[in-house]
Amino acid sequence: MAPSFLFSQFMGGFTTAMFLFLIASGLSLVFGVMRVINFAHGSFYMLGAYLAWQGVQWLHPRAEAFWLAALFAALGVALLGGIVERLFFRHLYGREELYQLLFTYALVLILGDAAKFLWGTGQLSVSSPPVLAGSVEIFGTAQPLYNLFIMAVGPAIALAGWFVLNRTGVGRLVRAASYDREMLDALGANVGSIYTGMFVFSSFLAGLSGALVTPIQSIVPGMDVLIIVQAFIVVVIGGMGSFWGTFWGSVIYGQVLSFGILIFPGFSLFSVFALMAVILIVRPWGLFGRPI
Repeated sequence: MAPSFLFSQFMGGFTTAMFLFLIASGLSLVFGVMRVINFAHGSFYMLGAYLAWQGVQWLHPRAEAFWLAALFAALGVALLGGIVERLFFRHLYGREELYQLLFTYALVLILGDAAKFLWGTGQLSVSSPPVLAGSVEIFGTAQPLYNLFIMAVGPAIALAGWFVLNRTGVGRLVRAASYDREMLDALGANVGSIYTGMFVFSSFLAGLSGALVTPIQSIVPGMDVLIIVQAFIVVVIGGMGSFWGTFWGSVIYGQVLSFGILIFPGFSLFSVFALMAVILIVRPWGLFGRPI
């Protein structure tokens, strides 16, 4: 195989990985801090895609329509996430995982039907922003500018998230809440506000990832269920609650899927699930997670 072909496969896998990291990071943070398994996280991603499409329709033909629509989608989903957390999720804290799964799955059904009612069941699409519409040649391969942009956004968010969690007062409070909520509450911290803020930030990332995926993927009902399965695989590989674990889990998933398609075209998804099964057997808490 030519090196340029292998490089192209690597870049394709890395692009997939960064999209998955954007959505899986929010899912992992919510579990790591709040101990809530949010199966509806994929629905927030889907709503972000639909809201981005709607924003582009309203703002067309302005050159900056896509960027404004992406920001509108992310903020809209973040607002919805805050409302859902305040009204419903805070009643699930400390309950068994079964209650969380049943409620979040019901939320998936409700949001899925709401999306069909508002936008129909047909396929929708969004064009790439004009400034990122072309491609550049790297090592003999043509790489779309939009894909390179996504490859840069993922590590940038990973570094920003690491800095906030490890170098700021807010990050120290978040980490303390993940270890011992009762002790933090006894020290006078507003744990409820911390939880709401984390859920809003998680929803923002889900909405942003849904908006950013629209130029390369059709917007259809059911896209939420497909992405949440992939996101859960990523956080299982990396470790539930580990931010960097989610990043490297996304990279591993993207590369295994990309080269799995190349080597075993009919068993590419099997290779990903096989990897997850091996990690669950050897390290049930993931590569970078910690036992709970």
